[in-house]
Amino acid sequence: MATTLFTQNIIACIWDFDKTLIPEYMQSPLFRRYGVNEPNFWNETNNLVSTYHKRGYQLSSEIAYLNHILTHVLAGQMAGLNNRILRQCGADINFYPGMPSFFDRSRTFVREKTEHIKHEISLEHYIVSTGLAEMIRGSAAAPGVDGIWGCEFVENPLQPGFLKQKEMDLTAEAEIAQIGMVIDNTTKTKAIFEINKGTNKNPSIDVNSNIKPEDRRIPLQNMIYIADGPSDIPSFSVVKNGGGSAYAVYNPDSTAEFEQNDRLRQAGRIDHYGPADYEEKSQTSRWLRLQIHKMCDRIVADREAAVAQRVSRPPRHLSTTPEEEAARQAGKGPRQTSFIDETP
Repeated sequence: MATTLFTQNIIACIWDFDKTLIPEYMQSPLFRRYGVNEPNFWNETNNLVSTYHKRGYQLSSEIAYLNHILTHVLAGQMAGLNNRILRQCGADINFYPGMPSFFDRSRTFVREKTEHIKHEISLEHYIVSTGLAEMIRGSAAAPGVDGIWGCEFVENPLQPGFLKQKEMDLTAEAEIAQIGMVIDNTTKTKAIFEINKGTNKNPSIDVNSNIKPEDRRIPLQNMIYIADGPSDIPSFSVVKNGGGSAYAVYNPDSTAEFEQNDRLRQAGRIDHYGPADYEEKSQTSRWLRLQIHKMCDRIVADREAAVAQRVSRPPRHLSTTPEEEAARQAGKGPRQTSFIDETP
């Protein structure tokens, strides 16, 4: 019997992290812990590519800041830094107003109308960041989201010949020593397709597999991507071109960020923009609620239309009974309002 892989009654909000959920870079608590001058760190990071190029080396800008953190560890300026400490620093991350409580509050948006409840529509939240996944996992946002993508570090790298050796003992004093995962502004789109195809929920589904649109767990048109600026244009484009919504936020105290978002909207890169304020009555919270409701309405209409197309009418007698004719004339014949209400 043919069937689809998923019911496609899930909506996903996909979030950037730095300058979207929080006003500063997430690494700020880490730098404060070790007494590292943050402006100097980012200034050096921004000059690594050109400086190495003068020396004859090619360096990917996407991994420059990760390498510079490792250099600080090797130089002793961040001695003892490991994933446990990264999680601890994540607990010191401060959020914009309304976050992270918005994650749980917004899940009620899909249960505000009876027809949405009948179709069991649900809302999921995902964070896809070029920042450090361990810090996000240690932050107050982690309990409210359904998945996290970010850069990862490896402690205690496996040594040559490790396949012939027993597993080495791991100690609490381990330091990060290698880059395990890199998420940049381009590979963010891969995470979006993993959410789209359901790879994150079913590992047997490869993100590169050819999957029919109707078999994907969360269609792109059921997604809202929220971020803060031009670096997220690849992700904005994937979601928007797929029929979903793209929303940009800005720091309410920054005129430059406001103007930047206005240019993005004029260029057609985003659908709308607003302040990074997620309180219940804020513009951003209201806009996201409206879009979620619109998506819910479309899901209901699409699912009921699909049933109407696939289910044929039952056979009828050539001649109706007096009771049937009376009901027809009165317009009181039984009518199916939702396939959820259908009885066998």
